[in-house]
Amino acid sequence: MAWRDSRRNRGRLSLFISSIVLGIAALVAINSFSENLQKDINNEAKSLLGTDLLVDGNQAVPDSLMPFLDSLDSEARARAMNFVSMVYFPKNGGTRLAQVKAMEGDFPFYGKLLTDPLTAKDTYQDGKTALVDKTLMFQFGLEPGDSIQIGGQMFKIEGQLVGAPGRAGIAGTIAPVVYMPMQYLKETGLVQEGSRIFYQYYFKFSEETDVEKLAKETVKPRMSAASFGIDTVEERKEEMGKAFSQMAVFLNLIGFIALLLGCIGVASSVHIYIKDKISTIAIMRCLGAKGTTSFWIYMIQVLMLGLIGGVIGAALGSVIQVVLPLVIGEFLPLENVSNDISPSAIAGGIVTGLGITVLFAMLPLLAVRNISPLRTLRASYDDDTSGRDPLQWLVYLAIFLFMFGFAYWQTGDWKSFVFPIAIGVGFGVLWGIAKLLTWSVRRFFPTKASYVLRQSVANLYRPNNQTVILVVTIGLGALLITLLFFMRDTLLNQVQMTGTGGQPNMIVFDIQTPQREAILDLAKANDMPVIQDVPVVTMRLDNIDGKTKDVVQADSTSEVEGWVFRREWRCTYRDTLTESETIMEGEFVPEVGADGIIYISISDNVADGLNAEIGTNVTFNVQGALIETEVGSIREIEFGKLQTNFFVVFPKGVLEQAPQFHVMVSRTVSEEQSAGFQQALVKGFPNASVIDLTQILQAVEDILGKVTFVIRFMALFSILTGLLVLISSVVLSKFQRIQESVLLRTLGASRSQILWINALEYFFLGSLATLTGIGLAVIAGWLQAKFMLDTPFVFSWIPTLTVFFAITGLTVFIGMFNSREVLSKPPLEVLRKEVG
Repeated sequence: MAWRDSRRNRGRLSLFISSIVLGIAALVAINSFSENLQKDINNEAKSLLGTDLLVDGNQAVPDSLMPFLDSLDSEARARAMNFVSMVYFPKNGGTRLAQVKAMEGDFPFYGKLLTDPLTAKDTYQDGKTALVDKTLMFQFGLEPGDSIQIGGQMFKIEGQLVGAPGRAGIAGTIAPVVYMPMQYLKETGLVQEGSRIFYQYYFKFSEETDVEKLAKETVKPRMSAASFGIDTVEERKEEMGKAFSQMAVFLNLIGFIALLLGCIGVASSVHIYIKDKISTIAIMRCLGAKGTTSFWIYMIQVLMLGLIGGVIGAALGSVIQVVLPLVIGEFLPLENVSNDISPSAIAGGIVTGLGITVLFAMLPLLAVRNISPLRTLRASYDDDTSGRDPLQWLVYLAIFLFMFGFAYWQTGDWKSFVFPIAIGVGFGVLWGIAKLLTWSVRRFFPTKASYVLRQSVANLYRPNNQTVILVVTIGLGALLITLLFFMRDTLLNQVQMTGTGGQPNMIVFDIQTPQREAILDLAKANDMPVIQDVPVVTMRLDNIDGKTKDVVQADSTSEVEGWVFRREWRCTYRDTLTESETIMEGEFVPEVGADGIIYISISDNVADGLNAEIGTNVTFNVQGALIETEVGSIREIEFGKLQTNFFVVFPKGVLEQAPQFHVMVSRTVSEEQSAGFQQALVKGFPNASVIDLTQILQAVEDILGKVTFVIRFMALFSILTGLLVLISSVVLSKFQRIQESVLLRTLGASRSQILWINALEYFFLGSLATLTGIGLAVIAGWLQAKFMLDTPFVFSWIPTLTVFFAITGLTVFIGMFNSREVLSKPPLEVLRKEVG
């Protein structure tokens, strides 16, 4: 019966397949991509790290530990020194803050540096040459053979660096890297007192060596005690796997939302389809069929079509997963991701799609069991629908449990119950708004409006209206895309506001004490105000209330965090607070008093790490000299402003004679002024570096642009699903619309009036749905800006209007395209009910 009944309706039934295809395609594509990415990470783990064992720290390995590292039975070794510095390009006078990597040895041992030309990776250490990140090469119009100044030395650009082990493409936007030979590092003059340098030591072992065991049992205990980090292939593989699995979870949840939207479309389509089948079901009941028999006839149709939709979606997803690396490639450390077909992802997508489709389809199908045989005799007979079918509550529970199970499967965290609750709240809000809109239109019906307008508005609340389904589906898609625009503009505005209203927008750091006066004079010569001139002293933590690092680590009950002893502390001294600081506890002491006690001020987050309070004794090691202090105050710091902020502030009269460097905070009013100052600074003081807000803003714009593109690509699944739901809803309710059109034509309505009625109806549907999504995006954006970003919310008119007109226009176009048959059907054919 299911097969026979579907013969004349397969075209209509196949429409609801389209509603779930994109959701299943998104899930299959993302899971296939994630599986291939994890496989590639496992296969290329050595290439991603470039070595078997990495030892790194913010200080050179002391002489006492070098014999231990020398005793390791390694086949090859290399080392690097990483630091940030200004680089200068004489070709065009360009300057940029870059990450300099001074190399010694044949690193990487696995994988390779990707350079252009290819030979540059093998020859850049042979002379005074360098490799420059492709981002810098493009930004400043450079070519191999041009020059780059690093510190006080000039280097020839041997080639551009295209890729390096474990380095994602987006890293060039944040921190473009320059490779240089370590043998010339001393000549640059960049390694000075207070310079922040990271040291890396690479080791390659024979294949017979159990590197993980060696690292865990031998190397890590010795090196960790000296505040050095250890990284192996397995650890790097695990870290990268976790990072990208979290990204996959996020993308999967967006894909699942698209599937849920499609399932709402399925429920709506089945509801309309069953309404057209009421007379058929009533006849079957008269012939002796039970209500459950009728239910299973149409459930079999749903099952078969759901399975077909799952297979089509899985096939489409397998194609899309080939495209995903192009979309997300900037965030990946791999040059290429394999695109193998994943049977597990296909099976998971089909099962997930089929399961959720059946559950949503059951909601309207349950009513089939209660259709009375009297429907064949009296068309006006109304079935008993008093009370709520208890099976419907079971279906709602099953849908919730299914969503929870999916979220837990993706995240592995029992807290994932928040996802179905959040989805339920989101759909509930959209559904409530849609119902409110429908009620408002009916309550405030424009009785004095024109005939065409009254008819089109009335269609928004008449039986079989599409207001609720479209507000939910199209509205959610509009919400996602508009919210992305709002968040992007709000974040950019937060950075831009830092450079307005007289706020500083440039920081010069690594200024040596003998250079201080000359650099201050250079700033004044360029009409730049010296907003801050801050001394910085480097030190380490010796003990807290007499407890050293070894004592704290041995005490399992200690609440002091281990990082406080490993950290290289950069502190300052002054007698006033800055505008970004607020005292939470205690009293700020500006200078050492008669009692000789040194009262320091610490930030609230450091107080948590030190497990410190007012009166806690903290001893610092400043270049071998121990300084005993006492916590006098705890501060809250506002880190959103471009200025110097310190976790620990000393009073005056303590650190003036300690080895130190300086930081200058200033402001420029134009790119020309900034470029002129930076060029003069790099030429005269190559060891000093500059953080320029304009460069930060450009990097933030690039990063946000790439992130929003990825999320917008995923949100596209929701938008397209909503449009497919619109198409299927229009087509499935076509017969009723033809009936209404014929009745209007019988009453004297012209073709143009009917055309305008339909056009206005779809305009109202599209605009209401889009405005609902935009309205929710405004609320969500404001809440995020206020409570998460603590910054003013930015409402952007251009993207808002673009979203509104684009989605509304598509809705009108699709509605009119699918309604063209309404105008072509003869009235007599419809009145005789001969339309199939």
